[in-house]
Amino acid sequence: MSGASSPSGGKKFEMMTTAPVERLVVKQAVPAVIIMLTSALYNMADTYFVSSLGTSAVAAVGVSFSLMNIIQAVGFFFGHGSGNFISRALGARKAEDAGNMAATGFFSAFIAGLVVAVSGSIFLDPLARLLGSTGTILPYARDYLRFILIAAPFMVSSLMLNNLLRYQGSAAFGMIGMVSGAVINVCLDPLFIFTLRLGVAGAALATLISQIASCVLLFAVGCARGGNVRISPRNFSPSFKKYREILRGGSPSLLRQAVASLSAVLLNHAAGAYGDAVIAAISIVNRVFLFSGAAVIGFGQGFQPVCGFNYGAKRYDRVKKAFWFCLRLSTVLLTLLAAAGFVFAPDIIAFFRKDDPQVVSVGALALRAQCFSFPLVGWILLVGFLLQTMGKGVPASVLAFSRQGLFLIPLLFILVPPLGVLGIQICTPIADFLTFLLALPLGMRALRKDLS
Repeated sequence: MSGASSPSGGKKFEMMTTAPVERLVVKQAVPAVIIMLTSALYNMADTYFVSSLGTSAVAAVGVSFSLMNIIQAVGFFFGHGSGNFISRALGARKAEDAGNMAATGFFSAFIAGLVVAVSGSIFLDPLARLLGSTGTILPYARDYLRFILIAAPFMVSSLMLNNLLRYQGSAAFGMIGMVSGAVINVCLDPLFIFTLRLGVAGAALATLISQIASCVLLFAVGCARGGNVRISPRNFSPSFKKYREILRGGSPSLLRQAVASLSAVLLNHAAGAYGDAVIAAISIVNRVFLFSGAAVIGFGQGFQPVCGFNYGAKRYDRVKKAFWFCLRLSTVLLTLLAAAGFVFAPDIIAFFRKDDPQVVSVGALALRAQCFSFPLVGWILLVGFLLQTMGKGVPASVLAFSRQGLFLIPLLFILVPPLGVLGIQICTPIADFLTFLLALPLGMRALRKDLS
């Protein structure tokens, strides 16, 4: 790539390193927020439409979410690992290095998705039981997982491409592919589930088709326009050095998602001892918070390309200014959402499963408990994004691992035996408080020392 035509030169570089930070973050964040909301909508839609099929069917979708976390972990690993490197390379005006990394990351991601699909399909029933399926949930989980596994290579590739575009400051192109896929999923869900009477399998089939559509659109539209890095097979050049960079930039995301999947599996097994209704209730609460936090994650993702470009260009003042701007907005938003969630908790849970009083009762208390720690999540997420984008792999990985690995999983073993369902309901907010206490010194050190 020549400097004249590359995304590292000209308008994009100047925009990312000189435009007013607040306006720049908002410009990058709006598409990212929409992408995160539509991504959360995938799972919300499946849960909502499947809820009419019964409590065990809802629980099956919740159990399968652990596998989707694993698939997302692989996509985020390659997307964040490649994207972090690419944004710093573009900030340092090294366009050729960025192009080689983009191709290596994309094709590696697709291959990794194939490995997940094949291995999961071979061991489908053991996988469903491992994820937390009870005897009554297993038939529904089997039907749902079968199509989700087929979708794995496309889901991994879509996530990788979306993050690749976002780190280049082209989140709007990623929005086109992700939103289109979500719209397709929402339209196909009722058609397949009710009209064609495919049940739970219909929800998964809708997800499969929507993921293929997203992947094709992201590649065709995003990676061929807007001055973005082009992905070409001839630039696929796997090497130890490139995978080391992907590991450094992507390991926090991989750890975060992988441990989230493990904690979800353990949570399903713990809840399963008290019946399908408890699994369904916890699954609904997780979906609600995933959707509620999507806007804040989107703002954090809007912060990342600004951080990467300016960190690469050694404009540390702009990095700090962007961080504090995002933190103020996210804290206000999360506080408002927490207040609304606390007040309307029973109504929110009933929206998904009003015919099962136990699901509503268990879910409402879990939702209210988690609202107490929700305002702290902004600091936790933004510090993680900051460390990861700066290439601080070790502290970023420690923070990514801490919420589920250091705190949530041990709390399940400590609180559930003596407290039962109450222990399941309160372990997540306690883990959030403990993670905040860990993130506080990590963030202050990065802002005062590494960006001075």
